[in-house]
Amino acid sequence: MELAAVVLVIVVALGFDYTNGFHDAANAIATSVATRALTPRVALAMAAVMNLLGAYLGTEVASTVGSGIIEAPRGISGLVVVLSALVGAIIWNLITWWFGLPSSSSHALIGGLVGAALASSGGVQWSGVLEKVIIPMVLSPVVGFVLAGLVMIAILWLFRRGRPSRLTRGFRHAQTVSAAAMALGHGLQDAQKTMGVIVLALVVGGFHTGFDVPWWVVLISAGALSAGTYAGGWRIMRTLGRRMIDLDPPRGFAAEATASAVLYTTAFAFAAPISTTQTITSSILGVGATKRLSAVRWGVAGNIAVAWVLTIPAAGLAAACAFWAIHPLVS
Repeated sequence: MELAAVVLVIVVALGFDYTNGFHDAANAIATSVATRALTPRVALAMAAVMNLLGAYLGTEVASTVGSGIIEAPRGISGLVVVLSALVGAIIWNLITWWFGLPSSSSHALIGGLVGAALASSGGVQWSGVLEKVIIPMVLSPVVGFVLAGLVMIAILWLFRRGRPSRLTRGFRHAQTVSAAAMALGHGLQDAQKTMGVIVLALVVGGFHTGFDVPWWVVLISAGALSAGTYAGGWRIMRTLGRRMIDLDPPRGFAAEATASAVLYTTAFAFAAPISTTQTITSSILGVGATKRLSAVRWGVAGNIAVAWVLTIPAAGLAAACAFWAIHPLVS
């Protein structure tokens, strides 16, 4: 029974990974598509490949998710907790995708883990949640907004005497590189979260010791994320690429370059599972504000902010409800 439960959790985890891919595909390519630097299908194919490669760059974030958020009980009860967390995260991903809101799949998963653990009267490592989730959740959008604005101001000053048409062509080419870097960072961050959950399921099921990530977990997590990315996320892509601000290639490049730098830094230096969505969205807002404050559609940004605030508690509530529904069936 435990083996069957572990297999089920892995399948559902890959389902979450797939929804993460099509939900967050816009993070990597919305700006490039909006500025016509890349066609949608070319951008999606590139993002899928870079997501796949990014998943192989490290496992520090996976260890944080697997061992630093909750203390799941061993056996079937622990597997039900992990399964419920994934169900809650998938539900919130699908809701926000339907409404075209670029919420965080990362925070949906964290909220699901916390909600399922609380529903099971299990342990939550609140210090880990605070240090690795809450503080980065608050700081990363601020850093993304300010840093992107500074990068954009530097670009405007450096190229102030350039010909607009020539600069537009040049930055469209540069966006190919920055979009690839963004997709690589998305793979580095988001595939590891699924790896961490799968390893957690293996540990509580008694099929793995420690939180080192087996090679096959890396492979299937990377593949599911890459496949989901190629499936696309057109609703969210329209929100990020067109509804918040009318992007041009220089601003698209600045936003992508800034966001990818933040993703790499937090993954390698702090092993923090930050939100790719929040990072790129705040970077887009930062470059938009350098144009003029009225250039940003703050109403749309406000709706996104509401989704950010609601993600952890809403996914946690969905996961708790899933636990209360599933646990009686196996106890």
